[in-house]
Amino acid sequence: MPMPRRPAPQQLELFTRPSDADLVPAPHWQTLPEEARVTLTELMTRLILDHAAGAQAPRRTEARYEA
Repeated sequence: MPMPRRPAPQQLELFTRPSDADLVPAPHWQTLPEEARVTLTELMTRLILDHAAGAQAPRRTEARYEA
């Protein structure tokens, strides 16, 4: 008896097609506030460096308050 075939993996849509008029477009980079651009740049840099280093889990850097 043959083994059941696995379904093909589905590719996520990362970019909209011109026919996707009902989707909300992403804001232009230049229209974002400076603070948002800096934060996004830092987060993307950390994501890329962690991925390149083979990190299994994202680093947590939130403040910790101890009594």
